[in-house]
Amino acid sequence: MSPAILFAMLAALAALGSASVRRIPEGQVYALRRPGGHVRLLGAGIHFVLPLVERVAHKVSLAGSAVTVETDGLPRAVVYYQLLDPARAGSAIGAMPNLVSNRTRQLLREEPAAPGNAMRLKQRLNESLHDSGLLVARVDLRPMP
Repeated sequence: MSPAILFAMLAALAALGSASVRRIPEGQVYALRRPGGHVRLLGAGIHFVLPLVERVAHKVSLAGSAVTVETDGLPRAVVYYQLLDPARAGSAIGAMPNLVSNRTRQLLREEPAAPGNAMRLKQRLNESLHDSGLLVARVDLRPMP
């Protein structure tokens, strides 16, 4: 075997080996998706992945996120939430902002967006989103004009 071919094979093997190791920073969770729809969650640390089979579908911060909820084209609420249990979120981990905003919209249709209703809305959101591994930390309501 010629030295050039041997060097190319070793370089390809080294590149594949380095692509197989993934470091996940503290406070984040990565969702890896395989071709069949299987999702695997990786927490903080160094992990081995299959570079040609698995790809990073979502990077989720465990520190918290916020979503602005609009009704009739006007911002009505800002919901601050946190992912507590990535395993319960499962394959819906990438759709969390949509899940939170859709559920908030539903609840805002039932109750008006008055400042006194923020605590009640937060409680109802936590009751409905608890099974998804989410915790609503705060809801800021904007009164209707």
